[in-house]
Amino acid sequence: MKVLPATPTNIKQAAQVLRQGGLVAFPTETVYGLGANAFDPLAVARIFEVKQRPEFDPQIIHIASPEETSLIWSQQSELASRLIEHFWPGPLTLVCLKKENIPDIITAGLPTAAVRMPDHPVALALLKKAGLPVAAPSANLFGHLSPTTAEHVAEQLGPHIDLILDGGKTPIGIESTVLDLTGEPTLLRPGGVPVEEIEKIIGPLKMHPSSQKPLSPGQLPQHYAPRTPLVIIQGQFDFPPELKIGYLAFRSPPSKVRAARVEVLSSSGSLREAAANLFEALHRLDRANLDIILAEPLPEMGLGRAIMDRLRKAAAKPQSR
Repeated sequence: MKVLPATPTNIKQAAQVLRQGGLVAFPTETVYGLGANAFDPLAVARIFEVKQRPEFDPQIIHIASPEETSLIWSQQSELASRLIEHFWPGPLTLVCLKKENIPDIITAGLPTAAVRMPDHPVALALLKKAGLPVAAPSANLFGHLSPTTAEHVAEQLGPHIDLILDGGKTPIGIESTVLDLTGEPTLLRPGGVPVEEIEKIIGPLKMHPSSQKPLSPGQLPQHYAPRTPLVIIQGQFDFPPELKIGYLAFRSPPSKVRAARVEVLSSSGSLREAAANLFEALHRLDRANLDIILAEPLPEMGLGRAIMDRLRKAAAKPQSR
């Protein structure tokens, strides 16, 4: 496994690795992705193996231009075209009916494929150099904290991948919003594009609950979890004094909190800044040898909806250390 700065020479090398069936971790505007040639089932199978990811969880295909949807989808609705015009490149994934040549391993056997065009210079340069669509879930162990730096990728996946392109910290810091457009427009996962912005363009969205057979990544009810148990604060809380407590605050922690480690997502109260800092703050808390992490709830509007989605899934089932 190599960790290389995302220079033009190294991006060219990474593109060659993808064309040869290898795995490359690379930055997007949301989080780091673990990429493989979307038309190579064996390469895609390695993603599942490396991430320890269940094969019923579909992957997102990344493309370099809107025109490349014709390689993947069997049809593109007028609604999809409107959303692409407004939000691509950007953190919006669209789910439409797929062509038969798209490997079933990517789509978990579903007749649909999830596609997005990332808004990051390194990701776009890599996709263009590779000259092919790239399947790329987040570059982390399945169910664990998403990676927003190359260091996070190296910590979780280590020597199991061929190359990591280091493009610095990802600017948005949470995964893309996912919409199913095969029927009534349905929100499968809140993310980097706030629901309110989408509804300004196409009207109200139907909401889809987390399911045990996901229609897109990030739908399982237990996901994005640190090793340290995480609890979302609701009302008063009281824990034995011997517990080492970490505290994840939105703007500033209450003065009476007894915490061994505190992380503040945005002292100015910016939901955009809070989203960008979320996973990095959780990584730091998870490394601090704590007994429990307490997380403040955030306002559920704009990006706050996506942040709370990640926190609820992180809190759903604390993992053993």
